[in-house]
Amino acid sequence: MFTPGVIDRNAEGADRESLMGQTAHEERHHGTAPRVHASDAIALAQGVLATEQAGLQALSDALAADLDGLGTGFAAAVDRIAASHGRVVLTGIGKSGHVGRKIQATLASTGTPSFYIHPSEASHGDLGMIQTDDIVLMLSHSGETTELADIVAYARRFDIFLIAITTRADSTLGRAANLRLVLPAAAEACPMGLAPTTSSLMQLALGDALSIALLERNRFGPSDFGMLHPGGRLGASLRRVRELMHGGAAMPLGPSTMKLSAVILEMTRKAFGCMGVIDDAGVLVGLITDADLRRALDRDLDRTTAADVMNATPLTTTPDILAAEALRLMNARTKPITSLFVLADSGHPLGILHVHDLLRAGVA
Repeated sequence: MFTPGVIDRNAEGADRESLMGQTAHEERHHGTAPRVHASDAIALAQGVLATEQAGLQALSDALAADLDGLGTGFAAAVDRIAASHGRVVLTGIGKSGHVGRKIQATLASTGTPSFYIHPSEASHGDLGMIQTDDIVLMLSHSGETTELADIVAYARRFDIFLIAITTRADSTLGRAANLRLVLPAAAEACPMGLAPTTSSLMQLALGDALSIALLERNRFGPSDFGMLHPGGRLGASLRRVRELMHGGAAMPLGPSTMKLSAVILEMTRKAFGCMGVIDDAGVLVGLITDADLRRALDRDLDRTTAADVMNATPLTTTPDILAAEALRLMNARTKPITSLFVLADSGHPLGILHVHDLLRAGVA
């Protein structure tokens, strides 16, 4: 019985224990305890990376040794996809599905037409997206993923070529596939061996290898890459100089006989900080910069000619080099330059490129 003024020590202890338990529960769920020291966290991270690195090495070794036919199968997959007139259809569920999406994006961005189809959506009408000349690339660690059954059955029914990336050649998927890419056994970085970590990385790495092998096979070059990546800094760096240069009347040009007083006017009007000097045939033979003018200001401006002060060996470029390469040329000198004349093979000026053009385009 409770008596006023008397403290029930047992009840107080029970309440304290209950409160402590509740606090510990809240700390666990709010990330405040238990805390891992920075050194322990780094050691854990290094362990994960070491485990995954070992998995990648096992994958490389399996390719070289043709373990379970991985090397032969990989080469056959490259040949088959390169010769196909259809698209590569990536699919998978769970972590394999996420990896499949990334592989699909890499394939598409490097010149191999592809798309991703979700297995559940495929079972509800999206199978109609797959055509008979497509190639299905299916990812499943176990090869027994039930959600993939409808796509497998559809591929078999309509004789659509099926490539499987799995760890078990004798799995349902492995047996159904036209071509198997069997990943070697490797320890997961998860301490319980349950969360797909190393195995997902190996799937991704094999997909990257496939994408780059196809890029090389298809001779997919920087200009092709630029067409598919027009946005952002990457797209800007892959633009050609001819797309950014100023041509025609915008170019600051004058003959070698032009007096310095006229050179100053031409450079002021065009505002590139320089003037190209041309001969009677219109070929670029020199360059005058603001610095050249400053050094010549003690001369008679109406008697001194462009030929007297010009640099006869200016740095120039061609219209078809990448904007990123043009920027590298500008910065390669001990003292970076701000403008480049763009010349035809004949030496005639086609345009002028200023570093501000590269900045506006997002290259620099």
